[in-house]
Amino acid sequence: MKQIILIRHCQVEEHHKDSPLTHHGVNQAHRLAAYFKEKGIRVDRIVTSPFMPAIETIKPFANASNIPIEKDVRLEERILSDEPIDDWLDVIETSVRDYDFSLSGGESSNEALRRGLDSLNELWQDENHEIAAVVTHYNLFSLLVSHYADQFEFNDWKMLKTPDVFLIEQQQNAYQVTHLW
Repeated sequence: MKQIILIRHCQVEEHHKDSPLTHHGVNQAHRLAAYFKEKGIRVDRIVTSPFMPAIETIKPFANASNIPIEKDVRLEERILSDEPIDDWLDVIETSVRDYDFSLSGGESSNEALRRGLDSLNELWQDENHEIAAVVTHYNLFSLLVSHYADQFEFNDWKMLKTPDVFLIEQQQNAYQVTHLW
């Protein structure tokens, strides 16, 4: 049985690609590594967005496990628009209800989901690894979870934390999703 542990990055200073983790976020990353060890969660591959928050979230675990961090641009956060957005939560809600909706210079949910799934599909097909940890960002993370989980609605999106961790297990052509942390 193949498994993907899908992780939303830890708490950040600001929401841009090079935002460092807050002091609390650094502590969360260390607690996440300790949680994996305590629960006996075994990972044999780590793939992450190339953005700093995702890399810094998994780095303590990767270092302790001696597993290299692979960066995949398909796991970058979804761009909602190339212009500032005041009502970003409303924009996200609209894009959850209409996966083809997009703003100027932005990606639709379908476009972002497609590239995220391309990355995960490669992991599902990788015969050399059984359990991969994948670290990404709020919007893409939410799209991926909602793709695999039954009845994951917009209110569930709003309840996600930093970090958040879901286990996705592939069983033949079906998937089981478990909220780990």
